Amino acid sequence: MFSFPRLVLIVSALLANTAFAAPPAQSIGRPATRAEIKAWDIDVRPDFRGLPKGSGTVAKGQDVWEAKCAACHGIFGESNEVFTPIVGGTTKKDIDTGRVAGLISGKEAQRTTLMKLSSLSTLWDYINRAMPWTAPKTLTTEEVYAVTAYILHLGDVLPVDFTLSDGNIADVEKRLPNRNGMTRDHGLWSAKGKGDVLAIACIANCTPQIVTSGLPDFARNAHGNLAAQQRLVGPTRGIDSTQAAPTVYDSDRVKTLAQSAFQASRAAATSSSASDFAAVKKLANDSACMGCHGAAQRIVGPSFAEIAQKYQGNAKAPELLTGKIKNGGSGVWGATPMPPSAQLSASQAQQLATWVLAGAP
Repeated sequence: MFSFPRLVLIVSALLANTAFAAPPAQSIGRPATRAEIKAWDIDVRPDFRGLPKGSGTVAKGQDVWEAKCAACHGIFGESNEVFTPIVGGTTKKDIDTGRVAGLISGKEAQRTTLMKLSSLSTLWDYINRAMPWTAPKTLTTEEVYAVTAYILHLGDVLPVDFTLSDGNIADVEKRLPNRNGMTRDHGLWSAKGKGDVLAIACIANCTPQIVTSGLPDFARNAHGNLAAQQRLVGPTRGIDSTQAAPTVYDSDRVKTLAQSAFQASRAAATSSSASDFAAVKKLANDSACMGCHGAAQRIVGPSFAEIAQKYQGNAKAPELLTGKIKNGGSGVWGATPMPPSAQLSASQAQQLATWVLAGAP
């Protein structure tokens, strides 16, 4: 009789050499056909390599737009009810200079597609691959040329009787309002370039304690140890959720500080003179705040009176509203997002927040 270990070894050897042997790698799959490769190889590069031959008129583009695009972007491409506006914020002077002044001054309430677009191949390629939203890749080549032409016409880049084609698209690109907006002098392109983000201190005399968010105690280990569920690649490491959470802040102290800050801002608002408020109101006008908010009536967003009423008595309101003004946000007053105000300093954002919470006098 065979001993059990010996029997296991014999059976294992037989299986390894028969039915369970892996097939050679070259027998798996087949080469892709030219038609299959062509179906996937549809990208259009910045030098227009890959652009198919064809053309489309502005008039044709308007018909396609109203049938397949206006539901999400509006008849004139300026709607922000579903997606960020495509058209708006550019001037004829921007077309001459090739640099959108509104991006530099920060006075535009929202950045649109035409404000940022520096390469026309990007617009053509995106429409071709992803539009319409409900049925991507269903537009014909003529329709893609036509819709691209219609968008450019809405931005005063092309006349109403223009025909866009593969033969003139490179010349049309030379009229994009922000064609000179791309630069390689930044940290994302070169390690020696200037960084895109300039950090500034938000507060002074910080305490060693840091206020952070974390999992509530009842849910901390509800799904097992999170540290054991993370891959050992990349920078993210799950916490050891079998251990108790460290105490990272004193909630009573934070609440007291927030209430003090709120009371200080309301006191400053009450003691401010009419001239002070006039200066802040001018800042609101110059920063395009009044384009979306009225003092007592809604425009795109809520009125300042509604905002002041909503946050009345909220100790965290000054800090919260300052952050919203500076960084933008959405979801509090509906789906329409409020863009960030990168041109404002932290002090200016705080002045606007204090003014709004005081009822925008």
